[in-house]
Amino acid sequence: MKRFYENVTVLEMPEGFRFLLDGKPVQTPARQALVLPNRALAEALAEEWRAQEAEMQPLAMPLTRLVNTVMDGVRAKRNETIAAILRFGENDLLSYRAEAPAELARRQDQWDAWLDWAHKHHGARLEITSGIGHVGQSPEALAALQRAIAAQDDYGLAALHTFSSITGSLILGLAVLEGEIAPAEAFALSRLDEAYQAEKWGADQEAQERAARLAREMELAARLVLLSRT
Repeated sequence: MKRFYENVTVLEMPEGFRFLLDGKPVQTPARQALVLPNRALAEALAEEWRAQEAEMQPLAMPLTRLVNTVMDGVRAKRNETIAAILRFGENDLLSYRAEAPAELARRQDQWDAWLDWAHKHHGARLEITSGIGHVGQSPEALAALQRAIAAQDDYGLAALHTFSSITGSLILGLAVLEGEIAPAEAFALSRLDEAYQAEKWGADQEAQERAARLAREMELAARLVLLSRT
């Protein structure tokens, strides 16, 4: 798509901050008013639009894409989003441990600290199991996790969904969202099995590229939350 505007500006309005293309306010794909909570986030989006060349590259505007997801997806379907995130707690990666090899099982012991953190800070004690069998979580633990999810604003929910879906762990997702662990560290903890297999059998180039892309998505979601709360 050809660039169709010259100037990008940010304007403070009673309802929040907007950025304008040649003086016209930008809307989401669902044609909602794109209103941002603060100037920092509005300016970050404006910079993505200012950086576009004659031929626009939507993939070079990742923050804009995420904000559109917040506006058109999370905000419009908040209850469904909460339920979707909670499912990562019902089957949290940290609850499922390897029986063998012993070295991998030992590495997974690192997850215990984050289960303890979830219990201490959110009142959610998750059960663990070894092997491939399913382990059910108590209604009390799931209710505590649901409260933690529902307490987030729309930007926090969007980021938490990204963190949890990429890591397979609501616990790690909450820890990243609350600044207890860096996105890169949480991502590495979620990939102990993949890292072990790569050490044993060698790394796959395609898998490495996919992992790098997912790690970047986590960093982007973390940046979105930080900007939205600035």
